[in-house]
Amino acid sequence: MTSEWSPGTLSLTRRFHLAVRRVRDFDARRPLVWDLLLTGVLALAALADLIGARWKLTAHGTDVPGWLPWLVSVGFVLPAAWRRRRPLAVMCVLAVPGFVDSWTGIALEAGAIRMAVLYGIAVRRPWPELVWASALAAAQITVSAVRWPEGDFDRQLVPYLMTCAVMVLAGIAVRTRRDYTASLLERARQLEVERDQQARLAAAAERDRIAGEMHDIIGHHLSVITGLADGGSYAARKNPERATQALEAIGDTSREALGELRKLLGMLRDATAELAPQPALADLDQLLGRVREAGLPVRVTTSGRGGELSPGLQLAVYRIVQEALTNTLKHAGPGARAEVTIGYAPHGVDLGITDTAGSGTAPSGPDGGQGIPGMRQRAALYGGTLDAGPLPSGGWRVHVHLPAERSGQQ
Repeated sequence: MTSEWSPGTLSLTRRFHLAVRRVRDFDARRPLVWDLLLTGVLALAALADLIGARWKLTAHGTDVPGWLPWLVSVGFVLPAAWRRRRPLAVMCVLAVPGFVDSWTGIALEAGAIRMAVLYGIAVRRPWPELVWASALAAAQITVSAVRWPEGDFDRQLVPYLMTCAVMVLAGIAVRTRRDYTASLLERARQLEVERDQQARLAAAAERDRIAGEMHDIIGHHLSVITGLADGGSYAARKNPERATQALEAIGDTSREALGELRKLLGMLRDATAELAPQPALADLDQLLGRVREAGLPVRVTTSGRGGELSPGLQLAVYRIVQEALTNTLKHAGPGARAEVTIGYAPHGVDLGITDTAGSGTAPSGPDGGQGIPGMRQRAALYGGTLDAGPLPSGGWRVHVHLPAERSGQQ
């Protein structure tokens, strides 16, 4: 039985919520129309109470001028149009016909508008205003109970005070729910902002990483190509066979650079593309071979074993060696020589790259260009340090220490 009626019940509930939402939207767009409509309804109710002197059926005192109930009704009804815009002021204005109504014993039904105003204050206004409005409403009810005692005083006063308390509590409940909903919406908005900020930071970090990779790839291969081109141009006049070898090496280096750039740009175009392995320690021999072909003699000294290092740390070692030798190709000039020392130990990796000055000009300082700052950033990424500077005897020295990060710690 329940399952048969549940779809209809849900449909009616949904329709009810939609209707309430439409009313609220209309009220938000044109609040004056709603206030005037409510004022008109109250006026009709008051008029029904006044026609035929029906108010005398519930009044405590009927010996009053005939015009007084009409005047008190107007005092109750007219301020209702401003009950939401100036609720405390309306409550104070209503106190005048309210005290007259309580003292004379007319007890008009239109006086119930005070409960609606009290509810509105509980929903929208600060707590001090609610206290004053509650005290004002209670004072009017107390005057009526004292002026027109009927039976037990407590039974006459408590129901009215309970009505005021219910309206206040209902307003506080609605206010609490609105504040809670507003806090949830604000929290959701903040989370969206934080999510967007994190996404922008992650995108910026990825752009920096890719920019560093492109700098290392392009800078190194172009430096090698430049060295090969210079050597081939010199050899072409004396040994055409050597010039042909240089041209072949330039072609191989160019194709390798283009291949690495395609992989990197492919990662940018398609995040789901298959990722090619990054260079590792096993690729150092190929790197050193290209540098030697470009005309820079390099001697390598290795101690310990680095095969257990994480792929990220191996890439960092590879890129630092690549960038340091690229700087030597760019700045040391013809006749320079380089030496690379790599020490693998349980506590980490120590790299040393030194070169003897040729006829070129060394960088102006340890932070000249983008190469050394890029190496320093790579070292800092793994908690390492980098020192770079000129040697007293001429040339340049780069020393890097990278704490150990084994492959199982990624």
